[in-house]
Amino acid sequence: MSESVSQSPAVTIAMPASEPAIELRGLRKVFRNHVAVDNLTLSVDYGEVFGFLGPNGAGKTTSIKMLMGLVYPTSGDARLLGYKLGDQIARRQIGYLPELFRFHEWLTGNEFLDLHGRLYGMTSSERRKRIPDVLALVDLSAYAHKKIGTYSKGMQQRIGLAQALLNDPRLVFLDEPTSALDPLGRRDVRAILSRLRGEGVTVFLNSHLLSEVELSSDRVAIIDHGRVAATGRVDDLLSRDLRVEFRLGSLPADLLPELDKLVSVEQVVDGRHSIVTARAAGEEAIAAVVDLLARHNVPVYGVMPERRSLEDVFVDIVAPSREAGR
Repeated sequence: MSESVSQSPAVTIAMPASEPAIELRGLRKVFRNHVAVDNLTLSVDYGEVFGFLGPNGAGKTTSIKMLMGLVYPTSGDARLLGYKLGDQIARRQIGYLPELFRFHEWLTGNEFLDLHGRLYGMTSSERRKRIPDVLALVDLSAYAHKKIGTYSKGMQQRIGLAQALLNDPRLVFLDEPTSALDPLGRRDVRAILSRLRGEGVTVFLNSHLLSEVELSSDRVAIIDHGRVAATGRVDDLLSRDLRVEFRLGSLPADLLPELDKLVSVEQVVDGRHSIVTARAAGEEAIAAVVDLLARHNVPVYGVMPERRSLEDVFVDIVAPSREAGR
């Protein structure tokens, strides 16, 4: 079965509903003797904001270029919106903001978007309606008739985001969309991503600003040396291998082995309170410890898990392989 998705007021496109928005199976790209992407396998659901992370040279941009048809895969398979790479039906429903963009400096913002609207196959009436909308969305309405050459770097990034959203896409690839923006600009982009998610648009987001990815993304994949090293929901990744401190009443010595089965106890300090420092596989393990202590009538005065960031997770995953390669 399929469902109809309206790309613009005049265009209705059949889109397979049973497949992920993005599906990669063993995608590989070799440049002469260099393997840029190796057996890349992952899927992204409709309506997700998906963060695509990795150190420099990990294969992120090459992967996006393959999906956009700018680079041909050496082997493997990929489908976008249920269609094979390069399919025109899928391409008409995709928006793209590249990392290294050079826009037409002699065009005004309005002329630039009108040109891209023509390339998308939008009618003149569709362009007249849609261009003011996307200019307002990226806060560039006041600069619609100014040449792009007079725009700041941040404004050029905003107009690039406007063109990526111009065709009302179902899938958007954003390669470093906030790198030139100030904190207010990054906040605006987060609001746009939230709006797109609410409209069921899938966003594939590549960024080195991990704090932004952490705030914006539903799930992330971390790739290293062209392969997926970790993937999952952001909350799940942040709650793995937590360091936690329990402040307790007197802890019976015979209870410590039971405690150690639930978490990896690193240190026990006895005093007025027993302070237990441990590593927990996740929040469920912490809850299990509290239940155990309650059953044995051990007072629990405090449970303080360490707050991890996506950057912490990223470093834990990527640093060992980088250090091994030195």
